[in-house]
Formats: sequence, structure tokens, C-alpha cells
Amino acid sequence: MSVLDALWEDRDVRFDVSSQQMKTRPGEVLIDCLDSIEDTKGNNGDRGRLLVTNLRIIWHSLALPRVNLSIGYNCILNITTRTANSKLRGQTEALYILTKCNTTRFEFIFTNLVPGSPRLFTSVIAVHRAYETSKMYRDFKLRSALIQNKQLRLLPQEHVYDKINGVWNLSSDQGNLGTFFITNVRIVWHANMNDSFNVSIPYLQIRSIKIRDSKFGLALVIESSQQEINSLHKVYSASPIFGVDYEMEEKPQPLEALTVEQIQDDVEIDADDHTDAFVAYFADGNKQQDREPVFSEELGLAIEKLKDGFTLQGLWEVMS
Repeated sequence: MSVLDALWEDRDVRFDVSSQQMKTRPGEVLIDCLDSIEDTKGNNGDRGRLLVTNLRIIWHSLALPRVNLSIGYNCILNITTRTANSKLRGQTEALYILTKCNTTRFEFIFTNLVPGSPRLFTSVIAVHRAYETSKMYRDFKLRSALIQNKQLRLLPQEHVYDKINGVWNLSSDQGNLGTFFITNVRIVWHANMNDSFNVSIPYLQIRSIKIRDSKFGLALVIESSQQEINSLHKVYSASPIFGVDYEMEEKPQPLEALTVEQIQDDVEIDADDHTDAFVAYFADGNKQQDREPVFSEELGLAIEKLKDGFTLQGLWEVMS
């Protein structure tokens, strides 16, 4: 199992997880611990504890720790503060968290049972913002702003272990010559002729690293995780790139504004009066009269003389 496939803490919403799953995984750090927090929507009136880590929010009941929540930051769509009705505090300001896991949306409401304490809001919102602005550490990136003056733009706490010149990217038949960076966080490659043609692969996204023989010789093959490829495919499918890049100086109106809704006429269509719209698009549509007849040796009979540049064989191929 790859590292990323095992890494679920920031990418999943889970209910009543085991004590083992509540423990921090390697690299996960507990940032804040808040007692006297109520899960107002799911366990109203039950005093609990909220743990804020660098990957997720964990809430558990103090009376029954097996009643708990694990909310990964990658699932969070929105965080707001609104008034909620708590059995323990009545009408009070609460933290509303809207999430989406796979295709299911969940809403969580947390209330601080200690009056006048803003830590519930400040801790969760600040840590989630830090997570959102640090995706380069975790996500596969293509053609990003990675290089500046032929040097890798380092992330905080990132160090370059090695820089290797003359590395070919063999993703295409001809290959692209570029530069390879190995850091403590990721692997980065960019083309020497075009800095924007690049890739950043965090170690979290690597399923396997192998050496294989290719027509260019021995090659290093890095296989990314299936989960990341599926995510990229989903994003691409939502707005495909078809490769036709052209822009008018005067932008036209949106297609929706130019499309007129069809109105059904109150008429009957005579099925016997058959017309073929395909006929209107024939290349010889402007012909006014028949051409003179000639004898066809291929058919053994007289036919209308063909238009210059046309052959019987070509016409048959069109019909078939």
C-alpha cells in the first residue's frame, strides 16, 4: 500500500473511529487541544474535547470517547461563525463547518462551552487556512510557477539535496532535455528551453520508483498514486482542453445569450412530401441542368457526364 493511499486523515470524514485511528500518524502534529467543546449538531448537550492537528479536526465525547468525529481539512468547503442553540449554553456563537466527502455533504456545528473564549474559532480557521496555502507539499503540480532564474523556488522548510543537469523527460517520443531537483519534500523537473514546462511530485504522491530499460537506455520511472491521477482526471473532465486556441479582438456574446429557444409551430407535417436536408450540402448544388449523356464502359450504359475531377469509383466510395 502506498503512502498516500494509507494517508486518509486529511482527505476523509469519519465517524466513531477506533482509538488507533484517533492517534496522530507520522508527520501529524497536535496544534491545539480544546476542552469543553460541544458537537452541537450531532451530540447536543454532550461535553467533549476538540483536537486540532495539521491534517484534521478530531472531536470526541468526554463521557464516551468512542463517540467521535475525524474531519480532514481537504474535505472542508466552508467555515463560518453563526448563532446556534446549545443545550448547555443556550443561544451562542458557534463554528459551522461545511464539508464534502466523495459525493456526500456534511455540516458540523461546534460550540465552546467556556464563555468569552475565541480559541475555537481562531485555532480551527487559522490552521485550515495554513493547510489551504500549503498544497505544494502534498499535491502533484504540472506547469506551475516552480522556477525563477533557473533556480527552484523553495517552500518553507524545503532544502535542495541535489540538482542534476541533463535529465531527459521521456514522456514523449523525442524526449525533452531538462534539469532535475531532489529536495526533502519533492522531486521537480523542468525543461531547459521552457521553465514553465515542469512537474512537481511530492513524495506523498509517489506509489513506486523503479529503473526500467527504454529505447533511450536505462530510465527512472516514478509512478504516482491512483488517487491523485483520478483527482486530476476529474478536474480535467470538468473543463477539457481541446487545443483550439484562438481569440477574437471583439469578444462575442456568450452562447447562451445567442441561442434562441425553438418554438413549436402548430402545423402538421406531410410525411409524403419527403425532402433530404443532406441534398442541400452537395458540392454540385448549383447545377442548373443535366450534362450531356456519355457511354460508360465501366457500367455498360449511358450516364450523365461526370463533373471534371470526379470518377465513378470516387462516387461509389462516397456512397459507401
